[in-house]
Amino acid sequence: MATMDPDRRSIRLKGYDYSGHGAYFVTLCAHRRRCFFGTIMEETVRLNAIGQIVQEEWLRTAEIRSSIVLSDFVVMPNHLHGIIVIMPDTRATHRVAFEAERATHRVAPTQRPKGPAADSIGAILTQFKSMATKRANALNGTPGADLWQRNYYEHIIRDEDQLGRIREYIVNNPRQWAMDRDHPDRRQSHSSMDTPWLG
Repeated sequence: MATMDPDRRSIRLKGYDYSGHGAYFVTLCAHRRRCFFGTIMEETVRLNAIGQIVQEEWLRTAEIRSSIVLSDFVVMPNHLHGIIVIMPDTRATHRVAFEAERATHRVAPTQRPKGPAADSIGAILTQFKSMATKRANALNGTPGADLWQRNYYEHIIRDEDQLGRIREYIVNNPRQWAMDRDHPDRRQSHSSMDTPWLG
């Protein structure tokens, strides 16, 4: 297992609450951007068995978390684009009161937990990637093999105009595969951090 690099720079916004109500555009890339999930034929995605698993687990994300809604998404041969909306949590007041009551009964201080905050974009994507990887490795008989790149890209959607451009980008992604920055023939000369949908 690779160790985390303490000097590695985060691509998250410092101080931003990624568990807060809002819409997020996320991109997750396959390990080494290999085309694990299928192919594009006649401008249409043809998912293989691993791609089907990825799609099923993505949809299941909303089924197991009542606080999120999935909007447009596409599983491409070597990456996934999707919009996640985190809804206001009506149970937050009860949870805060419960945690405050528990805090009075602590005997010793505890260390701050490592990893993404509960119900944050990071936690949601970590669980999704873990479940998809586990199922893919069970199917392939490859326990411990990597399915995803370690990190992910995210963009906080600020307004309806931006949401519309991102939705159009997602829907048109299969048609643009030959020019996609993650296409195996093009990724050497382009950065996946480019965001043409922001215009």
